[in-house]
Amino acid sequence: MKPWTHFSVTEETRSLWRVTFDSPPINLVSPEMLIELPELVDKMEAASGLRVAVFESANPDYFLNHYDTSRVAETPKGLGASGHPLLIDASTRLSRLPVVSIAKIRGRVRGVGSELTQAMDMRFASESALFGQPEVANGNLPGGGGLEHLPLLLGRARALEVVLSSDDYAGELAERYGWVNRTVPDSELDLLVDSLARRIASFDKDSITEAKKQVNRYTLPSGDDLKSSYDIYFESFGWPGSRRRLPAAESAGRNQPSDYEMRLGYHLGRQPEGDS
Repeated sequence: MKPWTHFSVTEETRSLWRVTFDSPPINLVSPEMLIELPELVDKMEAASGLRVAVFESANPDYFLNHYDTSRVAETPKGLGASGHPLLIDASTRLSRLPVVSIAKIRGRVRGVGSELTQAMDMRFASESALFGQPEVANGNLPGGGGLEHLPLLLGRARALEVVLSSDDYAGELAERYGWVNRTVPDSELDLLVDSLARRIASFDKDSITEAKKQVNRYTLPSGDDLKSSYDIYFESFGWPGSRRRLPAAESAGRNQPSDYEMRLGYHLGRQPEGDS
């Protein structure tokens, strides 16, 4: 399998793969990752024996972080196999693959990183995990599926709380809200997820595929809905609030290994108030 830039893929068995995010130092989602994620989905789709893919991180402090906003201008403009922008292509096809995707989350998962996990079939978290959609506090809005997936997972009121607060949510609260299947002590996470992954991987692919397809009828947003938020997200970098707030955030440590990134929700709640 090809070498990837910001993640690796291990074929544990023919039916079970592990995808490990590794984008030092703080696992930001990069333009290169947006190109490679649809290619990964292509590989998963073509693997006839694959039943389960577990997504994890090489960095215990950051599962998968927000987009590298210092590189917005480098965002690839191409379209994926679905005819949608690459990020939307990867997430919509991942949700609909005849493969079960499971996120095993330690550390921080925010912004587009969080949105990618929302497109997965299941999410299990360590008590160390922190979840967040920080975009509104930056003068933007979620553009990778959060505005579509979170209301389905959390309900309208809690989705609005999460999105509009731009705060960090601990793993235990994420479980109560329905953001994750279960939150457990860190020492129990590997056994829980790996046992479940191996159990499902031992079953017949036909029954897995059809069960997932039937559940998907009621639980997934359309690619067109996701693209709507995606388009507005990139447009929002031209809004006055974003143009004012993002340079200040980068000066404070955004996109860098820093206390600002470790405690992003805390720092976002202590910005100067907006002008309007």
